[in-house]
Amino acid sequence: MTKIGLLHTGIRNEEKLLLQAANTQGVELNMIDIRSVKLTPSNVSEWDSYDVFLERSISSVRGNAVISFLSDLNLPVINTQSVMEICNDKFRTACILEAHNVPVVRSILVFNEETAKEATKELGGFPVVTKSREGSWGRLMALVNDADALESVFSHRAFMGPEQSAVIIQEYINKKESRDIRAFVIDGRCICAIYRTSPHWITNTARGGVTSNCLVNDELQAICKAASDAVGGGILAMDIFETDSGYVINEINHTMEFKNSEDPTGVSISGEIISYCRNYNA
Repeated sequence: MTKIGLLHTGIRNEEKLLLQAANTQGVELNMIDIRSVKLTPSNVSEWDSYDVFLERSISSVRGNAVISFLSDLNLPVINTQSVMEICNDKFRTACILEAHNVPVVRSILVFNEETAKEATKELGGFPVVTKSREGSWGRLMALVNDADALESVFSHRAFMGPEQSAVIIQEYINKKESRDIRAFVIDGRCICAIYRTSPHWITNTARGGVTSNCLVNDELQAICKAASDAVGGGILAMDIFETDSGYVINEINHTMEFKNSEDPTGVSISGEIISYCRNYNA
């Protein structure tokens, strides 16, 4: 029997679905709350009884630390440390996708207001989107319509600490039908996708976006496969925009949320994840 260690900092609906899927498939799934673990090279025996670890931490700081620790012990973790490091950094993700000729929203990293103005011109002018290199649920994102708003963004960030001095200036994509696509990709295959629709320019379900099924066509499957290969594969959720010239990747998430997506798609995403873990060979 496969033994999976699920690394978490809180049990959400997703983790409950994964536990149910593991029970259905006859897989031993142990919940490991990493908020209470003690990491030391001398306690390898506490970890090496598992066939694979599935990282599901809400806290990126804790999750990244445990992934690094287990990777240094040559223990298999999904997703890998390399995938985690790439996907945690939105700008690095964009650079890697562009280097692999995967269509991606144009992004420029800047460190002050003046270069932000220059970047805005390079991207075709206002509006643009500003965002941090790390983050989720649409936090610390702003739709910037003019120079005064851009000045306000940098004025506010100046009081948020040095880590917020690096700002991504991103081309604004006017979403078709007020929606984007969240594609669920496992081992390079898009198993299903949803539309996220909202009158607001941010369509995240955490911000009120409404989900509906998105049929996976050959073009969507192709861009998901290319993007997965570029960042290193594994279990990924991709945010994708529809444009007149085709699909473009916006972001890639390495610890996906899916509780609102199994019903509209009719796909057991949790079951697909457990099946992947069962057959995983690092």
